Amino acid sequence: MEAENNTSRLNYVNKVFHVSLWGNILLSGLKGVIGVMAGSTAMIADALHSVSDVLSTVVAVGGLKYAHRPPDEDHHYGHGKAEIIATKIVALILIITALGMGWAAVQVIRQAQLNIPGVQAVWAAIVSLIIKEAMFQYTFRIGQLIKSNAIITDAWHHRSDALSSIAALIGIVGAIYGFPILDPLAGLVVAILILKMGIKVYWNSLKDLMDPAPDLETVKKIINVAENIAGVRSIQDVKARQSGPEILVDMKICVNPKVTVETGHEIAANCRHRIVKEIEEVGDVMIHVNPCYQMEVVHECSECERRQRFQEEST
Repeated sequence: MEAENNTSRLNYVNKVFHVSLWGNILLSGLKGVIGVMAGSTAMIADALHSVSDVLSTVVAVGGLKYAHRPPDEDHHYGHGKAEIIATKIVALILIITALGMGWAAVQVIRQAQLNIPGVQAVWAAIVSLIIKEAMFQYTFRIGQLIKSNAIITDAWHHRSDALSSIAALIGIVGAIYGFPILDPLAGLVVAILILKMGIKVYWNSLKDLMDPAPDLETVKKIINVAENIAGVRSIQDVKARQSGPEILVDMKICVNPKVTVETGHEIAANCRHRIVKEIEEVGDVMIHVNPCYQMEVVHECSECERRQRFQEEST
């Protein structure tokens, strides 16, 4: 089951990779050539943004594929955090690209090298806007479907490129109608938008390195599944953390103290299997089996203190 999920996830990743890669190569070439021909600083800046999209897509997909490698002698818990590393690199690419674009636009403004761009730059910006918004919608939906922060980040990179195309379009049209300063100013706005996106993505990737817990609803689902396993008397402790695309869970369960070690192991194995099967985000579950000393010979054991505290907090 886990192998099938990984295969399906990688198939989606490959689809996103090819759509993003070839789409960005086409757009960066188109905008770069037309930007030079039309003498548009904003369009050239937009082309550089698309070039950074090519790099970020390669990094994001490469990181995702590496994250799906199985555990080995050097990485006992797998390679899931490679996705976080890829996200950080994508963010750095965005930030570096934005700084370079902003510097170039400022230099054009300072040197008063203001050109009136050709009308072909307008059509290039419109085409870029339409294609990039379509790429955002496609990539974002895939990212949500496979719950990949790296793919969702790459999708927002497409959206920032679409926004930069809007800024470029405004600057180019304004320059054509007698305000040439608007073209390099639009390039500067594009750079600021990209810089803002890069900083936001980098900050979120830093938070991911802290092994954040999943949302409360997911934790409640894990507990509910475990509680319905035959032989599980109560749940003593549940800890979960996000590791790349997966959630890793550690938990303690109470069982009848009179059962054999083999039976206790079977209960724990069934619990792990059901959680991984029913909650697809969960990659692995480590279960510690405790004897339930609160249980009398005939009656069921009472709820554990931590379970009671969790239910009080969730209501």
